[in-house]
Amino acid sequence: MENSEKFTDAGIPIKKVYTSTDATHEPAPPPGEFPFTRGIQPDMYRGRLWTMRQYAGFSTAEESNQRYHYLLSQGVSGLSVAFDLPTQIGYDSDHALAEGEVGKVGVAIDSIEDMETLFKGIRLDEVSTSMTINATGYILLALYAAVAKKQGCDIRQLNGTIQNDILKEYAARGTYIYPPKPSMRIITDIFEWCSKEIPKWNTISISGYHIREAGSTAAQEIAFTLSNGKAYVKAALDKGLNIDVFGKRLSFFFNAHNDLFEEVAKFRAARKIWATIMKELGAKDPKAMMLRFHTQTGGSTLTAQQPLNNIARVTLQSLAAVLGGTQSLHTNGYDEALSLPTEEAARIALRTQQIIAHESGVTATADPLAGSYYVEYLTDALEKEALEMMKKIDLLGGSVAAIEQGYMQEEIASSAYQFQQSLEKKEKIIVGVNQYQVEEEKKIPLLRINESIRIQQITRIADLKARRDSNKVAVCLKQIHSHAVEGINLMPAVLEAVENYCTLGEIATTLRGVFGEHQ
Repeated sequence: MENSEKFTDAGIPIKKVYTSTDATHEPAPPPGEFPFTRGIQPDMYRGRLWTMRQYAGFSTAEESNQRYHYLLSQGVSGLSVAFDLPTQIGYDSDHALAEGEVGKVGVAIDSIEDMETLFKGIRLDEVSTSMTINATGYILLALYAAVAKKQGCDIRQLNGTIQNDILKEYAARGTYIYPPKPSMRIITDIFEWCSKEIPKWNTISISGYHIREAGSTAAQEIAFTLSNGKAYVKAALDKGLNIDVFGKRLSFFFNAHNDLFEEVAKFRAARKIWATIMKELGAKDPKAMMLRFHTQTGGSTLTAQQPLNNIARVTLQSLAAVLGGTQSLHTNGYDEALSLPTEEAARIALRTQQIIAHESGVTATADPLAGSYYVEYLTDALEKEALEMMKKIDLLGGSVAAIEQGYMQEEIASSAYQFQQSLEKKEKIIVGVNQYQVEEEKKIPLLRINESIRIQQITRIADLKARRDSNKVAVCLKQIHSHAVEGINLMPAVLEAVENYCTLGEIATTLRGVFGEHQ
């Protein structure tokens, strides 16, 4: 068995030993220099640690606000907001389709009043906030800006990211509303508006995370994510936007799995490919060529069996992200295969990052695995494989066409099936799942969401609608409709609408009337 052939998780064959002949290229330039294979900063974490985030959001805005204050008191350096499914797909909590989902996988946000409660006691110009939101990203960004204005903040000073990556929703995740073309139009409206109004905001986080969660390999994660990134850049260029301006505000979101060296190589290869793409598309400013990314440890790798084993998995994955040069990191709670993380699980997850930062020694030098024959070989192999896939996508007409033709979906499904086959044949061992099982008696405390939350949200919406100026609401929604029809940037009208207490569902449905829904 020990002498049988070995492969990385992406299927790259592994030799028994690597030598200098396996690293076929010249050594990469130092960190901070094009094509940034070794990192985007010359000194990486010696200058500044990555932003430590804990993705959180559940139940009501009040409960999520309490968790944010707790996390800030424990040392997180940036907030990361999870929204419930109705919020993600543009329905208020009182909509029939919201039943059973309000506050479950994230926080319910129906109006500016919910958003104010969510960030009560937190100055938005003093914190960096990441929001995992796509189809309704334009509304949540407007709500965030409106709350900042009510706090007296200068919105030009706001720091943060909206995910805003609709292409991976069609390919892997499913929380889309509108068809691809109008969705791309909304995204470029956000790019344009933010470049003038909130210049420090990262207008998109192009996500490989969900592609990997759906079953892709590391090579597919690079290829599909960067192809989607290329599609957004081309859409922005077609709108006449300056690549050296909007290029600096693009960010990426990657997964970190257990194959430590392959994951490190994945991040190095992705940086190199993206820098080359941006240069070829006309970027002149090095900062517009840098692939800056947030990492989250792999949710799909966590097991319900022997859940405390997940602490070790999350540690490995976090180490891969840091050795690979991430700018921001979220660590999953050990209990997330069972429920939303409890306060204890979230604290252990954060402490994992802090121990790596302050006790492991891996932050003392930039790209410490560079020059490893194996890591350099894997970087080259993943780059080559990803570029071959990207070439196929280009031949199909780019990401939008490849998604419409089902190419990405089929490739991800095929990889997921092969992985499942390898588990069932025990070619791949998952500790506690298909090997080393035990009879389990110990109960892990779980976080439960009360079903009464929907009733609370419905009452709030009814109260808000009774108090607001219904004539102003009608005018605002009519303006959004006309901007959508006439091709005028939607963001100023959406900001005015949320400031006048239009709900998220009303705004999303107004655009459904113009753009239709993706089937």
